[in-house]
Amino acid sequence: MLRAAGIGVGDEVIVPAFGNVEVSEAVALAGALPVFADIDPVSYCLDPSAVEAVVTPRTAAVVVVHRFGRPADVARLHRVGQRHGILVLEQGESESPYDEVAQRRQRAAYLDAKLKSVYTPDGGVGHTYRQYVVRVPGNGRPDRDAFARAVRARGVECRVPVKTPVHRLPGFRQCVSLPETERAAAETLALPVEGALTKRDMQRIVSACNALGGLLQPAF
Repeated sequence: MLRAAGIGVGDEVIVPAFGNVEVSEAVALAGALPVFADIDPVSYCLDPSAVEAVVTPRTAAVVVVHRFGRPADVARLHRVGQRHGILVLEQGESESPYDEVAQRRQRAAYLDAKLKSVYTPDGGVGHTYRQYVVRVPGNGRPDRDAFARAVRARGVECRVPVKTPVHRLPGFRQCVSLPETERAAAETLALPVEGALTKRDMQRIVSACNALGGLLQPAF
């Protein structure tokens, strides 16, 4: 997609650091330089204001990645692109059957209503909940990791969605200020939300998480 757009050596491409390294690798393979912009703390997608702040005369494009089933603010990003004459390219997530999406949304709604010990996601318009990503309150990564271990010990599978932001990985390391990216990487945890989960499974998830509420500061 980048090569087809004529992007190559000497160009800069704005990308998120929160998420898969493959986007930055694709930029590098095209001969361009990945430039990292911060994310919106609610959607976990690129923040249009942060994107605009890192535009330079060498910026040729921005790659928008939709995250966890939550669409990015593409309309605002396109307006940024129009103001600066840069391309806005989208990396979409694979589409799921309608029934599967409906089941995930139903289970997400149940978790939204029942979870008391974590910050639940803001659904927003069009969220398909490919992952149900919560934030664990407390002291960042240490509390999040302790919470994850305790939940797993209670028989609930969970995972850290982004362990290391791309701008801290070898080969892409940059000294940039991305506070929301860093905070999201330290606090987020993906809980099960698959359509195959039974009511008992959902109750087990809620029970395991809420039992740990006393270990952390309450979520308001």
